[in-house]
Amino acid sequence: DRDGDPCTVNAVVGESLMKTAHRYDIDLEGACDGTIACCTCHLIVHPDWFDKIDSEPCEDELDMLDMAFGLTDTSRLGCQVIVKPELQGMVIRIPANEPQYT
Repeated sequence: DRDGDPCTVNAVVGESLMKTAHRYDIDLEGACDGTIACCTCHLIVHPDWFDKIDSEPCEDELDMLDMAFGLTDTSRLGCQVIVKPELQGMVIRIPANEPQYT
């Protein structure tokens, strides 16, 4: 979570990390509901897991990530990372100071 406390979730294969976070009431906004029109679902993937995501960020995702607070080399938008069986055990974090828009 945003406080740095770890939590374990059971993701559904085929859903986005953003949808998984929402199912578990994890504080990850996703203001555009996955249309790649914001960066409020910005996540930081642990470096050991980053290359295991089989999709590269598209140009729209990269443009939105450019506006994300706390951007890192392993940043992704949660709406664009789709859960696959090989990602079981994946470690991600939500930037602690990511502004929330409500």
